Amino acid sequence: MMTDPIFYAAAIPAVIMVGLSKGGFGGAMALMGVPLMALAISPVQAAAILLPILIVMDIVSLWTWRSHSDTRTLTIMVPGALIGIAIGWATAAWVTAPMIRLVVGAVALWFVWRYLMQRLADARNGGEQQPHGHNAARGMFWGTLAGFTSFVSHAGGPPYQIYALPLRQDPRTYTGTSVRFFAIINAIKLAPYFALGQFDATNLSTSLALAPLAPVATLAGAYIVRRMKPDIFYPFMYFMVLLAALKLIWDGAVHLLA
Repeated sequence: MMTDPIFYAAAIPAVIMVGLSKGGFGGAMALMGVPLMALAISPVQAAAILLPILIVMDIVSLWTWRSHSDTRTLTIMVPGALIGIAIGWATAAWVTAPMIRLVVGAVALWFVWRYLMQRLADARNGGEQQPHGHNAARGMFWGTLAGFTSFVSHAGGPPYQIYALPLRQDPRTYTGTSVRFFAIINAIKLAPYFALGQFDATNLSTSLALAPLAPVATLAGAYIVRRMKPDIFYPFMYFMVLLAALKLIWDGAVHLLA
C-alpha cells in the first residue's frame, strides 16, 4: 500500500469528487479524479487505483437508484459500449489518452453550444425545448464512444450525456440509467485492465484503503440529486458538461503540446 502523505492529500479529494459524481451530481467532477491523483503518481497508476473504487461506488449507486432506469436507453447504448471497450483494448498501444480527451472535449463543447442556441431560439419563440425520441443508430454511436473513452481515460460521461440529456428523462430516471450504464462498463473493464497488467498488490491495497470514502461520497451525491427539480437539474447538468469539455480540452492540449 502506498504511504506517501502527498498522494493521499490528492487522492482523498479525488475520491470524494468522483463519489459525488457517481451519486448523480454531475459528470465533470468525475473527470477530476485521475488528474488530481496524477499530481502525486502517474496517470496510468491513478486510473488503476481508481477503477476498483469506481466498482464500489457503482454497487452503492445501483442500490440507491435501484427503482429508477430506462431499459430502452440501456438496450441501445450498452452494445455500443462493449464495442468501444473492445476497440480501446485493441488500440491501447497506439491511441493516447490526451488525443482522446481533446476530441471528446471538443465534441462536448459543441453539444453545449447547440443546447444554448436551442434555448435562445425557444426563448425568442416563447416555446420550451421538447424531449428527443430514441434513435438506435445515434445511441449506438455515442455508446461506442462512451465505452472507448471510458476505457482509455475514464472519460465516458460526456458521450453518454450527449445522447441521454436531450431525452429529457425525469432526473431520477436519468441518474438511475446512467448508473447502470457505467456500472456495466466498469465491470467489463476489469478484465482488460488485468490483461494489460495495470493491477498489482500495491495498487489494489491502496484502492482498499481509499474504498471507505466511496459509499459516503456516493450517497451524498444521490441525496442532493433526489432533491433537485428538473428545471434546475438539466441546466446544472449542461453546465457540468461544459466544465467537463473545458477540462478535457485543457488536459488534451497541454499534453499534446508538451
